[in-house]
Amino acid sequence: MTRNTTTAAGLLVLLASTGAHAAISPEACDSKSFQIVLSAAKASFDARAVWLDRRLIAFPGAPADGVFKLYHSPTGAISAPVGGKVAGSAGALSLGLAKGGVPAALAERFKWVAAGPVLQLNEDDAAKMGELHRQQLVLVQEDAQGLVRAATRVQVAGALDDLYAAAGKLDKLGVDITLNGQNTRTGFSVWAPTAQQAAVCVYNTGSSTARAVYQLRFDPATGAWNTQVPGDLSGKYYKYAVDVPVDGAGIVRNLVTDPYSISLTTDSKRSYIARLDAPKLKPAGWDAAQAPQTVKSPTDMVVYELHVRDFSINDSSVPERLRGKYAAFTRAQSNGMRHLAALAKSGLTDIHLLPVYDIGSVPETGCAVPKPAGGADSDAQQALVKKTAETDCFNWGYDPYHYNAPEGSYATDPSDGARRIVEFREMVDSLHKLGLRVGMDVVFNHTFIAGQNEKSVLDRVVPGYYHRLNATGGIERSTCCDNTATENRMMGKLMIDSVALWATQYKIDSFRFDLMGHQPRAVMEELQRTVNAAAGHPVQLLGEGWNFGEVADGARFVQASQLSLNGSGIGTFNDRTRDAVRGGSAGDAGEALFARQGWINGLVYDPNGHAGPHATADLMRSADMVRAGLAGSIRSYPLQTFDDKVLTLERIDYGGQPAGYASEPSEVVNYVENHDNQTLYDIDVFKLPASTSSQDRARVQVLGMAVDAFAQGIAYYHAGIDVLRSKSLDRNSFNSGDWFNRLDWTYKDNYFGTGLPPSEDNGKDYALIKPLLANAAFKPAPSDIAFARDAFRDLLAIRASSTLFRLPTAADIKRRLRFFNTGSTQTPTVAAAHLDGEGYPGANFKGISYFINVDKVGHTVTDAQAAGKAMRLHPVFLSPNVADKRATQATFDPATGSFSIPPRTAVVFVE
Repeated sequence: MTRNTTTAAGLLVLLASTGAHAAISPEACDSKSFQIVLSAAKASFDARAVWLDRRLIAFPGAPADGVFKLYHSPTGAISAPVGGKVAGSAGALSLGLAKGGVPAALAERFKWVAAGPVLQLNEDDAAKMGELHRQQLVLVQEDAQGLVRAATRVQVAGALDDLYAAAGKLDKLGVDITLNGQNTRTGFSVWAPTAQQAAVCVYNTGSSTARAVYQLRFDPATGAWNTQVPGDLSGKYYKYAVDVPVDGAGIVRNLVTDPYSISLTTDSKRSYIARLDAPKLKPAGWDAAQAPQTVKSPTDMVVYELHVRDFSINDSSVPERLRGKYAAFTRAQSNGMRHLAALAKSGLTDIHLLPVYDIGSVPETGCAVPKPAGGADSDAQQALVKKTAETDCFNWGYDPYHYNAPEGSYATDPSDGARRIVEFREMVDSLHKLGLRVGMDVVFNHTFIAGQNEKSVLDRVVPGYYHRLNATGGIERSTCCDNTATENRMMGKLMIDSVALWATQYKIDSFRFDLMGHQPRAVMEELQRTVNAAAGHPVQLLGEGWNFGEVADGARFVQASQLSLNGSGIGTFNDRTRDAVRGGSAGDAGEALFARQGWINGLVYDPNGHAGPHATADLMRSADMVRAGLAGSIRSYPLQTFDDKVLTLERIDYGGQPAGYASEPSEVVNYVENHDNQTLYDIDVFKLPASTSSQDRARVQVLGMAVDAFAQGIAYYHAGIDVLRSKSLDRNSFNSGDWFNRLDWTYKDNYFGTGLPPSEDNGKDYALIKPLLANAAFKPAPSDIAFARDAFRDLLAIRASSTLFRLPTAADIKRRLRFFNTGSTQTPTVAAAHLDGEGYPGANFKGISYFINVDKVGHTVTDAQAAGKAMRLHPVFLSPNVADKRATQATFDPATGSFSIPPRTAVVFVE
């Protein structure tokens, strides 16, 4: 390692002896621009061709005749006008048509690539490609006179994955500090195989000028750039400077943060240098602290989905400077923490946090805090929220900027890279001590932004690699944003490495994967194995298994989607039960919001003014779908359906898909409300008849919560469902500010009727929404909120009281769960089931019979097998503090095996 002193402020610079441009200087590190063009491009090209490996190129749609050449330029100066000659290149490699066909593994990986000739480099030229990928490359088809017939870039992932397969084993990407006395070193490593040179700029603070710049050395085996710097640089900050070829720009020098940043300064301007095992970054007792041992099987999980800012921003019992912060979770006597403590005592096992990695959409300092005001149906509140929506302090956070670093806006001091680490750990520690495990939402299906934008990280380090590209090289955006390609080796590795870091360094107990169906099943299974091994225990993985977009139906790989994950043990969200319970589907708008009633809110038995005619069979079909959900949506579970057939759940139709999609209950996450779409209370405002009392609205809410509580699989609840949470009918509150996302832990208000929701997603329905918000009868009284709160805690206690509600295997469910009141003679407003506890560990009862009567009237249903048994109300209902006094009126007749269930009541009997 050669070190030279520069003339600028005596800063140390490690000189580079190679590369197209001068060594990166301290002045470059202090540039006000995040990108400097070193040599400008002469033309821009799409990317219609695809590298399959280091030698093979597919050229979809191209004729197979003519001459094919791969031109290269270290200055990015190639132009190739159709009908003209190529100019600006430093040379070209000839390609011929591939012989012997495409290897099966490559054909499978690139099955989405359209038909066309497959071209091949000769062996000698293939050996040069490591170096040439650090230049501009353009594939050109020429005629016999050397005139251009077609020119395109080549999508690069297949080549880089082949050339740098060894990079998959890199274990020290990012910053790594080795303590060894006088030989202590701070290491930096970044995977940037297409970079012409790279350096690390080191700063004393988040805002100072560079103290030093160190040139990195390229490892041709892995494609990583590395250096080791003497001493422990903990507490300082850094950025990389990488010189990379970028289409349409030329050769650019990007000043960019580390994709593997473990922390950053304010607004993620610089990465932070630290050892995560440093004592100063750990709360007292952190190393010895253990997570609660409440989950022996994934089906033991009862999850409460919570946003960090929502939790405390509206809680006056939290000191103002801590509201909306990680630190609010350490205030044990705050209203919010007392609420969580009560839930934990009742049987809640997990808090699931909406995104807490570094978010690109929330300013970490100086964010706007609007103060809306107006009438119940006014548009003034949303208009004010909308004015500052991009600069306020709120966003759900599905905008990943740095995957491995905690979000800074939730820290008390975002400028100090240490604070967010310590305070995040203090939050986890506090929740663990409360008896709650901690899960987190992760979003590896897209990045906040891509390309050469300032907040793009991955695409400015390795342009064109980390994102999924379409047929012309544009980034796919089916997820809403710039889709990542976890099928590419190093994007998949980043996902696996990140989850392992959170599990081991922050003691995260479970993970929810946003739009997981956009990721390969094989990569998710590799992640599961890796993270379990790193953590030393099973780490539960849940995710959205929706099947859509460019990857739908296995178009690119076997997806981590509902129908493709069975047998993996990875959980997916159960839309079948959700839709049957709520009615309609997540995308409903206009009249459909009213007309498509669900099982709990009136389908057939309590039609609203918009419902139109429905046959009783529609209600029976919906009841069967609820029963399928109560059985954990197990493919092989047999159910007597409304038409007196006995079908396994995989043979029951759900909109062209099987109602039963899981092999095991650990693969099912049951929910009736989460952060997406309208809250359950709000959707019921649309669907219940307008004459429904506020007391009955609260009862209907409890019925929905009871479905999840009694269902086999993982139970998942949205924070505030138990206090009738409303978002004033907002269907998509991701950017609706604090105002439409509030929680009231004093239980006085659910915030229904606090203004028209933001127009962007709701405006088309304003004519329907406005009179609903103006109707004061739809707003619950504090007594209604208290009823739902306490009834939810009773449901948690019931689920916790017996392992029969959370059977860990499909075999157990098929053996021990039996429905009655089924078939063509059923009372479709009553779900009735028996759980056999004979000889089962943790059952605590010989048997359990549970009932959910959604009707406005009471019903009696009979279980012939219960005749002669000594069934009694569950102990929860015998408590003087039971929330639902009506449930205590339920009766059992041992002579006939008949159970009489009051209206709109969920109740449990035990033997």
